[in-house]
Parts: sequence; C-alpha cells; structure tokens
Amino acid sequence: MNRLAAAILIALSATAAGAALAQVPVAAPAPAAAAQAPAYNLEADVRRVMKEFDVPGIAIAVVKDGKVLAAQGFGVRKLGDPTPVDGKTLFEIASNSKAFTAAGLAMLVDQGKLDWDDPVIKHLPDFRMYDAYVTAEMTVRDLLTHRSGLGLGAGDLMWWPTTTFSTDEIIHNLRYIKPATSFRNSYAYDNLLYIVAGKIIAQKSGKSWGETMREWILQPVGMHGTTTSLDEHANKDNVSSPHSKIKGRAAVVKPMPVANAVGAVGINTNAEDIARWMMVLLDGGRVGKDAGGKEVRLWSDKQAREMWTAQTPMKIVEPRPPLAATKPNFFAYGLGFQLRDYQGKLVALHGGALQGFYSRVLLVPEAKLGIAIFTNAESGPSLNALQYRLLDQYLGVAPTDWIGRVAEVDRENQAKEAARLKSESAARAARSKPSLPLAAYEGDYTDPWYGVASIKRSGGKQVLSFSRTPDLVGELEHFQHDTFIVRWKERNFNADAYVTFSLDHDGSIERMRMKPISTETDFSYDFQDLLFTPVKKEK
Repeated sequence: MNRLAAAILIALSATAAGAALAQVPVAAPAPAAAAQAPAYNLEADVRRVMKEFDVPGIAIAVVKDGKVLAAQGFGVRKLGDPTPVDGKTLFEIASNSKAFTAAGLAMLVDQGKLDWDDPVIKHLPDFRMYDAYVTAEMTVRDLLTHRSGLGLGAGDLMWWPTTTFSTDEIIHNLRYIKPATSFRNSYAYDNLLYIVAGKIIAQKSGKSWGETMREWILQPVGMHGTTTSLDEHANKDNVSSPHSKIKGRAAVVKPMPVANAVGAVGINTNAEDIARWMMVLLDGGRVGKDAGGKEVRLWSDKQAREMWTAQTPMKIVEPRPPLAATKPNFFAYGLGFQLRDYQGKLVALHGGALQGFYSRVLLVPEAKLGIAIFTNAESGPSLNALQYRLLDQYLGVAPTDWIGRVAEVDRENQAKEAARLKSESAARAARSKPSLPLAAYEGDYTDPWYGVASIKRSGGKQVLSFSRTPDLVGELEHFQHDTFIVRWKERNFNADAYVTFSLDHDGSIERMRMKPISTETDFSYDFQDLLFTPVKKEK
C-alpha cells in the first residue's frame, strides 16, 4: 500500500479524521445563502431561468472562501410529480466526470505508476488508433486534451444512446475511425479517449473505474451520496428524472445508462456533494488531516497546477452583441477542464450533457469561488444565463441582465434554425424519385467501427435500425433523389437525419451516408462519421 492510500485509509477510519473531513461542510442552504448575501435573491433568478427556458428542476452549489454559501434545489425532480429538488437530489453530470478521471490519473502520476507523457501503449499494449504513428506517439496526456485528430464527437455512437458495446470493444474500434485532422493539430472534443483513460485507471488499480473513484476520491472527499452508475440508483429515492424537448416542450424521458463510457461521463451527484468536490479542487487536492494531524491530499500541488495548465488552444468565437462582455481573451483545454478568463480572472470550467441532463461546474481559483449548476433538462442557454449571473454576483461585478440577454439570443438562434430548415425543405426537388425501387434499398449495411445497420419493411414502412443501439430505430421517408430522412421513434432524440445512397456504375448501391438535419442535434450523434456499405448477400 502506498503512503497516500495509507493516509486516506487512516483518515477514513479515525474519529479525528472524520472531524477533519467535516472541514468540507454543507451549510443549511437557504438560510446560509440569505445570511451571507441578504440583498441577493438566488431563488428568484433560478425560478426565472426555469420559466424562461422550460427547465423542470435545477440544483445550485456555491462555495466561496472555504464556505458553502448554497447547496440547494429548485423546482421538481419529475414533471407531473410535486416532489421537489433539494440539495441531495442526484443528477447525471455527464462530462463533468472528466475532471474525476483526470484527477485519478494525477494520483497515479503522484504514485509513480505512470507519467503524463508516457505512451498509451506502455500501459495498454493493444491500444491502436487509425494511424500507426499516432498509436506510437499518443501519450496519457493526449488522452485528456482533445487534440488526437479525431473529429468532433467521433465514434460516440458506440455508446450514445445506450448501446451493447463493451468498453473494450469501444477502445478496440478506435483503430477503424479515420482522423479528421493531423495529430495534435487542433482542438476537437472527444469522449472515446476519456474512456481509454478510465480503462488505464481501472488497470492500474485492479478495480473498476467506479470502485476506484469511490475509494480514491468520493469517500475521502465525503461524497457519500454520489454514484458511479445508474444501477446504483435502484435503492435511492432522491433521484432526478431526465427531461428532453418533445414538440418544443420538456417531457419526461427514460434514463440513458452508459456503463461502457464511465471514464467520460460516469458520475451522478448532488449539490451538497459537488460543493465538497469544488472545495477540494480549489484547495489543490487537500481533504483534511489524518489521526496524527498530518495533512491528507488526494494529489500534489504539482498535479493541481498541471490540470489547470493550458494544453490545447481553443477557438474563440465572437459572441452576439448582447453577449459581447462574455468573450474571453484566452480559451484552452487543460486536463479535464476548460480554461478561460472572465473579468480578468482565470476560470476552470466544464459542461456536461446526457439525455435529459445538462450541467456546468465553474471554479475561479483567485476568488476561491466554485459554482455548480445541474439541470434535469437539455438547455444550454439556461446554464449560460445562470453562469454569468452567478459569476457576477459572487465576484462583486455590477449586475447585467444575463437571463434576458441569453433568452434574446436563444430566441434569435431558434428562429434562424427554423428558417434554415424551412428553406432547405423548400429548395428540395420535391418531384424527384429514387433511382431504384424502394425494395432495392433494403438490406444490411456495415460501417468499419460501428457495425451493422439494417433497412427492412415493417408495417408498410421502411425502417432503419442500428444493430448495437436498441433505441436507434426510425422510419424512412423520401426527401429527394436518393436521399431519405429517418425520423427516430424516440422523438426526444431530436436527431432526425438525412440518409443518402450513392450508386455504382451498374446501378447497385455503393454506400450509404448520414448526417443530422438540425444544427442543434447533439454532436454525439456523429452520423456523418459513418460510411456504410452494403453487406454482400451469400449466394
């Protein structure tokens, strides 16, 4: 047992350590917030956001100068049920889990079990990327920095929505995904390499990623309500339900288990627990003292600096005029965190998105400020509005009506997207016909990294289904020429896609390509990365 593990074990078992861990307290939410800032009505802002952006429930955590100012909930856990969200209500925080995976690797670096710049194949000899050079050169650090050359969200359809792929199958299939850019050339967010990072943690610890996170991080920090899989929710009552937009309104949808992608999206937590986590992050990994009064840390100062050091530059997009003041002067990705500035201060932050849940965590080290926002809806604008409103409030900046400004821009964006879709539909060759009889398009098609998708006739309709994704089933309707639209039966996906067939010289189908119809479709529906070819029928 290494010294760090021993120290944590002592800290967990000793009474004195229990008192030390209580240094990360959760105050009674509403009274504490009111006593600290009587002029600020947090509830009024949150409820305005919920109404403006159609969000059923929100949890907020705010820590400042080593104290918890808020850890509370608003709204309901599930539409149609009055049970309220509170500080203990569990939310899926999706990619905010990446910070936990980065911290786990940092702990392994401190333990001397790996180095950030070790080749991945040193620890996972069977690891392969599409390009042999990238396979040989990719380091542990590269797994976390979104500069691998993969396209945005490439390969995510192996885990999103829920699939039957195992973690090992996902990692194996990386070798079949063609890069979009050269290695380390530019930033493009990916999830698959965090799945690889989670695999390394499991391999080094000899336990699953979830067990390791619980033993190394969750228990020492005091995050006792937090889970690492949806299976653990079976015995828990205080759990938020996911909500997605269906026909423009929030509706309850079924959860999306993603046990094969835990290194990227595996943590489910609540406001009280995330407050503890933010306190530890802001204090460089310190969790308290052991029975002998010795400081206990999860990771060293060196690793704390490493996680918040810019690794990959990110493009700065010019915001719309109402949001001009939110433009950063620098924007980069560290290890498990985005890094930018706001009001002259460094902000380490991350977002998370899974079916029915969006979240954001922001840390301002100089101000010793941490803010977490969890929603049981898919609304990026709600997070943006609260992010800037809360940053201004707790940084002492003159208030701006960010809620109103974000809502204004959101309405403009929705109107533009609706107009674009209308124009695209109007421009189609409505009288065109498919090149082949409809029956000729039926059959099995295979992609190198995903596998098989099938088109079969059912109930008088042609139905496209993905063999490894039970919920990706939808009816095809003709759009123009040899392009169809698949409309998924799960309407909450908001991911209908074009399906286009290309013919060979003899009139046979050579390939099938897809791409999302809407620019608002989540990038993890990476249909555009698929290249399906017909499966040859045995004679």
